[in-house]
Amino acid sequence: MKLIWDLFFTFLKIGSFTFGGGLAMLPLIRKAAVEEKGWMTEDEITDCFAIGQSLPGVLAINSAIYIGNRTKGILGSIAATLGVILPAFVSIVVILLFLGKIENNLYVLGAFEGIKAASAALISVAAYKMGKQILKGKLEFFIVIVAFAIIVFAAISAIWAIVFGGLAGLSAYLYRRKKGGTS
Repeated sequence: MKLIWDLFFTFLKIGSFTFGGGLAMLPLIRKAAVEEKGWMTEDEITDCFAIGQSLPGVLAINSAIYIGNRTKGILGSIAATLGVILPAFVSIVVILLFLGKIENNLYVLGAFEGIKAASAALISVAAYKMGKQILKGKLEFFIVIVAFAIIVFAAISAIWAIVFGGLAGLSAYLYRRKKGGTS
């Protein structure tokens, strides 16, 4: 039961102190799950983020479900998910109650500008750390470059970049397997 509460409070803390959505939460999720709690290895958290990004829904919630399940089964998933969702839910309810009073407040607007900039930095940190972990060969660099170009320059949906990456990785695996003669 202690681990269930630990999952809940860990993800509650992440959800409470991270602005900018799921991508901005990645560095904190990685730090908590890998460095602080030891629930996962670097490779496992990378897989968690890849799977979470590939599925429908919010990346932070998908990651909470994955980590909770790996750590303590379905109850762990529920605890981690409630922990990460609760701060946003409470914040939205409070904002809705006071929206008319704060929506044009210069101080609030200024604070949100700073929060958005800091969130971009958090997302960049997550991309850098994941890149260091994942980009180990020419194939990975090729997939990143093509996927980036597909999304940014061709304005094609990110789902096609994920499909491309999956097919490229599978093709390379099958080629290596056939070439090596192993089954």
